[in-house]
Amino acid sequence: MEIQAYTDIIGYCWRGDVLANVLIGEQTLNKYVQRLQGTVSMSSLEDKISRLEERVGRVEEAINALRERVARVEGIVEQMDKRLNHIETELREFRREVNERLESLRKEIFGEISSLRKELNTRFYWLIGILITMWITIILTILFKAH
Repeated sequence: MEIQAYTDIIGYCWRGDVLANVLIGEQTLNKYVQRLQGTVSMSSLEDKISRLEERVGRVEEAINALRERVARVEGIVEQMDKRLNHIETELREFRREVNERLESLRKEIFGEISSLRKELNTRFYWLIGILITMWITIILTILFKAH
């Protein structure tokens, strides 16, 4: 509000209006200056500056503490990165071993299946051979008995 009053007073002066306006403006300006001089003192400014310096000091301490924390977090992240790389390596080796074991099991199972097929085929041929022999024997018995 006071700044606006100053700009109003200066505006009157610069426009070159009536001399009375300038004189009234000068008197009003003097009143504002006196009022400001009464409210603002050097000791209060120095107090404010010292409080601001204290705040700046506390902010700097907080920033330094944050820097230490960030450095600690960065160290932890680096350790985690190393550990994760180790885990990834272990996981790749585990997958490789599991795949090798599965492949060997597949080969073993397919080998067993093929040997079972051969054995079943052999037994089937024996069964067919015995059945054919029995049928021939029965047919021949029937044919020779009928004569």
